[in-house]
Amino acid sequence: MKRSLGLALVLLSALLSVGESIKCVSCQDYTGSCTTTKECTQDDACLTLKARGGDTYRSCIKYTECEPERLDVIYPTISSYKFSCCTSDLCNSTAATSASVLIALLCSLLAMWWTTY
Repeated sequence: MKRSLGLALVLLSALLSVGESIKCVSCQDYTGSCTTTKECTQDDACLTLKARGGDTYRSCIKYTECEPERLDVIYPTISSYKFSCCTSDLCNSTAATSASVLIALLCSLLAMWWTTY
């Protein structure tokens, strides 16, 4: 029972953030495979902006600036784009990067479980 409770607490603490800043992928590339991360401020979100030409911008951005009118001012040279903003750690990363973070978390939990038996 104590092991289950300990495992649940480790998992819960790994998944929750209490009023802390988030980390976002921060780069500009065409391949979508960048892995540079940046610690954002507390009221930031992670931005993914995909320009029509194929260039992808990932960065921290104030959550209140995640709207087309503001992005038009921030990125005046980009005429056509799709964007998304999110508020969890590395949520603007590629699917492969997100999967590797999840796999690392699961491996560490398995290692902890393995050593308790």
